[in-house]
Amino acid sequence: MTTRTLYLLCSAAPPVFEIAGVVEEAQRRGWDVCLGLTPTAADWLEDSLPGLAALTGHPVRTRYKRPGGPDVWPPADAVLFAPATMNTVNRWALGITDTWAVGVVAEGIGKGVPMAVMPCVNAAYAQHPQFPLSLETLRSAGVRVLYGEGGFVPNQPGEKKPYPWGPALDAVDGMVPVHGA
Repeated sequence: MTTRTLYLLCSAAPPVFEIAGVVEEAQRRGWDVCLGLTPTAADWLEDSLPGLAALTGHPVRTRYKRPGGPDVWPPADAVLFAPATMNTVNRWALGITDTWAVGVVAEGIGKGVPMAVMPCVNAAYAQHPQFPLSLETLRSAGVRVLYGEGGFVPNQPGEKKPYPWGPALDAVDGMVPVHGA
């Protein structure tokens, strides 16, 4: 029986195509996974959305609910935003909540929800002066940033490397132990 709820939020970066396997691994680790996507990630996975909803047992969320509408997910015990593009990281750090997924994590800071983010940017994007400022803003707000050694290390533009999903799941496991363990 799963006892912890993980909001797994994803931006449109190539590792999002591996998300079904990541959901299954999180479930093996005792998480009830709720999957949320940025609009572009949802577009990329459009044909897979019904299967992902069946896999998680929850609707895949991509947009804000209407005022007064019911919450369709249980409350989060932890949030993992991975992969997180430079756009997502910067919008989150700057409080620009024009997408539902970024709104969830921006509000999560104020709610004190344990959160981790693992970027997925190439080395050229990582050189933009705003990116390290945004990572530091999130760290100072209590978000576990999985970037650099032990997390995501940027690749050269066009280079393909495996995305380190294991350390991302390890991070949220460490933030919220299994209930009763």
